[in-house]
Amino acid sequence: MKTNKNRPATAIIITALAVFTLPSSVMAQKAVANRTELQRHDLSIPGREMVQVRVDVEKGMSFPQHTHFGEEVIYVLEGVLEYQVAGQQPVTLKAGDVLFIPYGTVHSVKNVGTTKASELATYIVEKDKPLVTLIK
Repeated sequence: MKTNKNRPATAIIITALAVFTLPSSVMAQKAVANRTELQRHDLSIPGREMVQVRVDVEKGMSFPQHTHFGEEVIYVLEGVLEYQVAGQQPVTLKAGDVLFIPYGTVHSVKNVGTTKASELATYIVEKDKPLVTLIK
């Protein structure tokens, strides 16, 4: 049986090519590894959909500035999160608090608590657009 000694190098090259050729919208959605899509439904408004995601943010972790092609409604499930929304002072929310992010508004979030934090994010967004777009 013939073995391929270059198999690890080949795997690294293929992985690198995949990462560098993925659309930025896909990479943006991977930026927070702890995102769990719960549901996605078309709306009665043509071209719009609702997407609901649970976002788990580890202690000390932050998610960089980004936007969405629609509105975001945040409900904090646990922990303490600090949101920076463009044009506003930072706001710190704890479990049970809510926040509305208007369409296209640049914002970021950081876990400022002592434990993992989680939010339920509900998006009303343009269909077939990236859910998250990172600001460079």
